[in-house]
Amino acid sequence: MEHNEKVIKYKDALLTSMDDALTRFPGTIIMGQGVDDHKGTFGSTTDLAKKHGAHRVFDIPLSEEGNTGIGIGAALNGVYPIQTHIRNDFSLLAMSQIVNTAAKYKYMYGGHFNVPMLIRMIIGRSWGQGAQHSQSLQSLFAHIPGLVVLMPSSADAVLESYNHAVEHYKGPVISIEHRLLYDYSFKSTYGEKDAAKHDPFSSRLVRKGDDVTIVATSIMVIEAQRVADYLAKELDIHCEIIDLHSISHFNKEMIVESVKKTGNLIIADTSWQAYGVCAEISRIICEHDPRMLKGPVVTLGMQPSPCPTTKKLEDLFYPDDYTFTMKIVEMVKGRGHGLSVAKTSLNETYKSFKGPF
Repeated sequence: MEHNEKVIKYKDALLTSMDDALTRFPGTIIMGQGVDDHKGTFGSTTDLAKKHGAHRVFDIPLSEEGNTGIGIGAALNGVYPIQTHIRNDFSLLAMSQIVNTAAKYKYMYGGHFNVPMLIRMIIGRSWGQGAQHSQSLQSLFAHIPGLVVLMPSSADAVLESYNHAVEHYKGPVISIEHRLLYDYSFKSTYGEKDAAKHDPFSSRLVRKGDDVTIVATSIMVIEAQRVADYLAKELDIHCEIIDLHSISHFNKEMIVESVKKTGNLIIADTSWQAYGVCAEISRIICEHDPRMLKGPVVTLGMQPSPCPTTKKLEDLFYPDDYTFTMKIVEMVKGRGHGLSVAKTSLNETYKSFKGPF
């Protein structure tokens, strides 16, 4: 590691982005369950209520629809609300406000009103949280015109996207954060001159390669990089990785050009394959030119069932590195390849989440 290389944890990037928003923009407020307690939403809002005041960073009751309505009303009156849901599942209770009001307000009133706000939703896994606290529901929101839906996979993605949302974007942004990323450390170039020349809400080309295109979301981008490192070193298979980042406004041209080059496509999402990100990326390729593909598209996601609570079953519910690696090897080398592939586990790499939420 170079002496001047910056390293930052995901949760610290979240805390920095929240602090910057409150410091630079006096109209910003943060509202959500536990944002002002000692754990500070898993470290992403720690001590902000003390620093900026309880009138700007405050806990809210268990009334998601009502609180989201308050946030929308605040946004219409010049306040920038940042609302947090400590579990993505809880946002289902606010769907009418998000889908029927926040997303459509500008359209329904002929562009005369904007609803600029950021809604943070947290997803997670790997500690037995069960069927109602583990869902990755990004596709529900990405289906709705008027919403920007992000899934930041790195500290810099958080800093770039959240700063852009608060300072420049005049509409509602949904951001889905993966809890297992919170304690993960990233190399950072944020703040360096010319470090970021891309649209903060668009896709990123993470790694170049010629054999297979991996399109991934959230923590699956990290998994893809680990798998790609192994494949390049051990099996001379070179993966090109695209971090979708925004699943509502992703870079279609980047994906098409990559598939045109490699001829192979695997899509790795944090949710179910049916009717979701995997299906949407497949649609884009099929509608553009399926002849680019050397073989069928391969998808990776959760098993088509509610999430089990027991650890052994939960391990089977989520894809692991071995499955990820084998799918790519079979795609590039064929099913009768005869190559030996090491078995690894997600939990060997990331700090397991201990709860309580």
